[in-house]
Amino acid sequence: MKNFFYYFIKYNIRFTSSCYFRKIQITGLDDIPKQSGIVFSPNHQGAFLDPLIVGSIVPQKVTSLTRSDVFGGKFQWYLDALKMLPIFRIRNGYANLRKNDQIFKKCRKLLSRKESIIMFSEGSHHNEYYLQALSKGSSRLVYEAQIESKIPIYLVPVGINYGSHQRPLCDLHVVFGKPILISDFLNDLRSKAEIINDIREKLASGMKKCIWIPDNDKYYSERKRLINRTNTKMEYKEFKEKLELMNLIKEKKYKNQLILKLIILITYIPNLPPLLILRKILSLFRDKVFYSSIKITAGYILFGLWWIILFVAITVMINWTFALPTLCVSILLLYIRQNLLYLVNK
Repeated sequence: MKNFFYYFIKYNIRFTSSCYFRKIQITGLDDIPKQSGIVFSPNHQGAFLDPLIVGSIVPQKVTSLTRSDVFGGKFQWYLDALKMLPIFRIRNGYANLRKNDQIFKKCRKLLSRKESIIMFSEGSHHNEYYLQALSKGSSRLVYEAQIESKIPIYLVPVGINYGSHQRPLCDLHVVFGKPILISDFLNDLRSKAEIINDIREKLASGMKKCIWIPDNDKYYSERKRLINRTNTKMEYKEFKEKLELMNLIKEKKYKNQLILKLIILITYIPNLPPLLILRKILSLFRDKVFYSSIKITAGYILFGLWWIILFVAITVMINWTFALPTLCVSILLLYIRQNLLYLVNK
């Protein structure tokens, strides 16, 4: 049952993502090693949406390391089914940090069985495009796993690049970088700490090649403003090169804002109930990094239920031949609304 639930969520996330994002561009997927233990190390700009995206793209099942405070209680079965393991931090109490030893032991065993893990080396989520400082956790894990295992262990840098951290119908570029073979580091005569630092530096270099803006330099703010729907249509490599040179078009603000807002107001009407509920849910989160994660998961449920209720209600009150075009118009107006929102308040 858990296996069925895992794949049900995997393919639903894949479908929902294709609806939420205007275009998903995937680079380097064919370079992922086979018959090996793999730790995927993505950047962390999208809260719990990040592991869902990576897990839905790669062909194999993956185990995700997740903050420990979401574990336990009524949702434990679902977390187990989604192959999630808790990771403890200092804020969870010093005593709880020792529990990580058992978690990493389990991870090493998974890697020795040629399974895959998602671990966020940045440590915590954020809403900046540049790479944050990396912790040693993933580098230590793959090093110790390779020491214990005869099969090859790889650390794969991953870049998740959102055209917008909050709005739907943006472009998404997911880039899988060159896999780092950990056995290459084992013949080194340096200390364990030095080798782990070397792996971390290699990972940071690989991850920077996978994201649009690698560093927080003096041109960062200007480059960030060039990330818009006109420019992100490009292939990843071309966009990254032009962004580096700042040879891109700035998106223009639509002049007739009042008319545009009136049109957007009209498009609200057919989907008002789920939009209001979703807005209420979003208001509960101070951290805007969660917005896309909430929209893609809660929106999938809310709009799905609303459209079923709408279709059934109109079918009962009138007939299905009227309900079907009404449903299509409702979906179309939601799509139009999301596109028009990009022209307002840029």
